[in-house]
Amino acid sequence: MDAPVIDIDPFGDEFRRDPQPAGERLQEAGPVVYLESHGIRGMARFAEVHAVLRDHDALNSSGGAGLANFKKDKPWRPPSLLLEADPPDHTRVRRIVSRIMSPRVIESLRPEFERRADELAARVAARGEFDGVAELAQAYPLLVFPDAVGLGPDGRENLIRYGSMVFNSFGPPSELFRQAMRDAAPVQRWIAEHTLRTALSPDGPGARLYDAADRGEITEDEAALLVRSLLSAGVDTTAHALAWALHTFATHPAEWAETRADPTLVRPAFEEVMRLASPVLTMFRTTTREVTVAGTTIPADEKVLLFIAAANRDPREWPDPHRFDIHRQAAHHLSFGTGIHACVGAALARLEAETLFTALTRHVRTLELAGPPRPRPNNSLNALAELPLRAIPG
Repeated sequence: MDAPVIDIDPFGDEFRRDPQPAGERLQEAGPVVYLESHGIRGMARFAEVHAVLRDHDALNSSGGAGLANFKKDKPWRPPSLLLEADPPDHTRVRRIVSRIMSPRVIESLRPEFERRADELAARVAARGEFDGVAELAQAYPLLVFPDAVGLGPDGRENLIRYGSMVFNSFGPPSELFRQAMRDAAPVQRWIAEHTLRTALSPDGPGARLYDAADRGEITEDEAALLVRSLLSAGVDTTAHALAWALHTFATHPAEWAETRADPTLVRPAFEEVMRLASPVLTMFRTTTREVTVAGTTIPADEKVLLFIAAANRDPREWPDPHRFDIHRQAAHHLSFGTGIHACVGAALARLEAETLFTALTRHVRTLELAGPPRPRPNNSLNALAELPLRAIPG
């Protein structure tokens, strides 16, 4: 073995409770390590993780974003045409989605997003105490983004449940995955029904994907799968990111006061939250051939685990990496990925964060924890189930 052998289980309870010590240990061990708990190699340093994410020829995504190898094991759901596909198929569909979700289209959503954000921020500020997860971090994306895509109002909570099912499946077939899949059939049925042409308004991005199918650029089935990708990209991980942003500001009052005084700091502050409290803990790639990374040779058709959250705190890349610095230039963090598989919903998540927290700067003078946060165990995500907050109106 030409990589240090580490006994960390990236899907174990200890890692999920506090991944930071494990990330530091992995980084200290070397650029590539062998995780004996699952017989795979992993990387936790920024340079190597960044390079692998951009090398889709040697380490691809079509093998699946989780531990299971789609080339050997049939997945429980259709693979994502964006996250779990490689060129040329990925190039074809990504070009269509990028056109439909262009910067101009996303910017056109701003007025409605701002209006909804202002209403929601005023409501929670008036209440004083509230659950930051259910009443803000989940409520806001479920309020604005399905509307923008063209989805009707009923059953949107299924998007959160579906995201839990997907990201828990990225780990081993554990009790955590079985819990996420319990009563999965109604959720899967709702997703299937609400990504069809007939369930979407005729003037949103979802309908534009079906227009592309009418032109022969994609099939009807591919259009439905891409609508599913849009919905998950704009809701699930975005909700986790917003929750951590609320938690981070609630535990850093000086930074919140500075951001209130200068709301242009909302954007860089959110990028710093995404670096410091990355909602994505890990992601897999699969080698297409024998690959050598930092002197370690990895055989073909092997899974490689990338520790995204650890790389975002690598001291080789980030000075004083555990400090929340709203003036840091952090936009090159890896929470949205990089390269051809960079998150298709990144611009949407940034717009949602900017509009929500700008509204909060107008309505909330101080923000603090009203009780201990409760984590939401997940095989791949750093998520909160509950975040008691206390706000004093501004």
